[in-house]
Amino acid sequence: MPTTPAVPTTPAVPAAAGDPLARYHHQHLHWKSCRLGPDDTTGKELEQAGAQCADVTVPLDYARPAGRTITVALSRIRATDTAHRVGALQLNSGGPGGQTIGDPPWVRKAMKDVGARYDVVGVDPRFVGRSTPLDCEWPTGSMFRGAGGGRAGFDRMMAFSADLARRCRTHAGALVPYATTRNTARDMDVIRAALGERRISYLGYSYGSYLGQVYATMFPDRTDRVVLDGVIDPGRYGPRLLRGTEEANRNALRDWAGWAAAHDAAYGLGRTRSAVLAIVDAVRSAAARTPLRLGAHRVDGHILPVVVFNGLSQDNPTAYGDLARAVRDLRRAAEGRTVAPSSWLAGTLDFLLTGHDSTYGSAQTAILCGDVAAPRDPETYWRDLRRAGSRDKLFAPVANDINPCAFWDPPRERPTPIRGDLPALLVNATGDPRTTFRGAETVHRNWPGSRLVTLLGADQHAVYGVFGSSCVDATVNAYLGTGRLPAEDVGCARPAA
Repeated sequence: MPTTPAVPTTPAVPAAAGDPLARYHHQHLHWKSCRLGPDDTTGKELEQAGAQCADVTVPLDYARPAGRTITVALSRIRATDTAHRVGALQLNSGGPGGQTIGDPPWVRKAMKDVGARYDVVGVDPRFVGRSTPLDCEWPTGSMFRGAGGGRAGFDRMMAFSADLARRCRTHAGALVPYATTRNTARDMDVIRAALGERRISYLGYSYGSYLGQVYATMFPDRTDRVVLDGVIDPGRYGPRLLRGTEEANRNALRDWAGWAAAHDAAYGLGRTRSAVLAIVDAVRSAAARTPLRLGAHRVDGHILPVVVFNGLSQDNPTAYGDLARAVRDLRRAAEGRTVAPSSWLAGTLDFLLTGHDSTYGSAQTAILCGDVAAPRDPETYWRDLRRAGSRDKLFAPVANDINPCAFWDPPRERPTPIRGDLPALLVNATGDPRTTFRGAETVHRNWPGSRLVTLLGADQHAVYGVFGSSCVDATVNAYLGTGRLPAEDVGCARPAA
């Protein structure tokens, strides 16, 4: 029989008449220090910002609220301008599977004066971070891989994906069916009630934009001000959510290559964009022939495209330099040299090739697979890969590859049909390689009451408080401060370097 983790239970409390969730809505939260020990950097930063932490009890299965329970961890920096307090602002940093409990300090800083009017609340969603964990005991932190060359490479990825799914059934089978966005939205509403709020405001990045859409649809009378940054088109959300991002990633790679060429003296990757791109392609070809040795790791044709993909979500010199050093290391490895990988590359390889971040990949995959059904016939993926052809050997094999959701049990609920009247503020960069600008435009078109704030000319994923655009930040803060959306859409030029 599969082994499953013990799930904490809470003594039964009689439900109020007509409210089966009364025991959760009216629970008393025990606020405490966020520091878990002397080496807890996140807890230290929260403590220095004046935050406190608590655990919220929620049902494992909302269809059986008197049954097993789990805990959801949250942090809170309380409003200091109590005379003009707006309410609570719940945060989600994306993923799915991303930890958010450590975000209130930097979000509060981005909010400037308006931050004093909010309780800023970071939540590690169910099965993430400090909440009750879901761990499939994977040898990797991510289900994503490149399909490799030819049918043999695809067959390896089919076996890899089937094994990841099997591990989840074996090690987390009691939890996996309840890892869904709809249940996370239900948890959000329990948190709202436990905080004593009639309505909540919300700031969600990336996947968090989809979570915000689902919450506002399921609980339309309980949302106040909603900001969605890095906007996911719900019509494209699901286990294959990377499909359609290939062109944006190719554009981001070209822009990075232009930057690397301008900094050839530092990285030695070539003095022209085409020269830098040629090195990337040469490294890809070398890894496909023979795995490259970097420290304790071996980088093959399945891993290398994901390394490049992971290096392209942030448009700034620090991130660009990290990727340039990584490509330089990979090039040296392809030349047969002994290489100690740079810090960013070492961390990325640890993420992809060890079980250090198994809980992240496990929760992310369980949510994606639990939300939307994936094609179950492997030949569907093979046909899509062949249709993509050989024109794009880096990103198409990642975006179209098979994944564990092909071997998953069907979702227990249908995807949420998103309401069309959400009065939200949408934020997106034109070159975002994760949540493409086209998706933000689609969502904006479907919500006539929304406004779109566009960062022009940047290949940036997550903008507000992250990129450094005073135009974007001021527009979001004005909305959070007044509750009034801009009269029309706002375009923000990329700040001068």
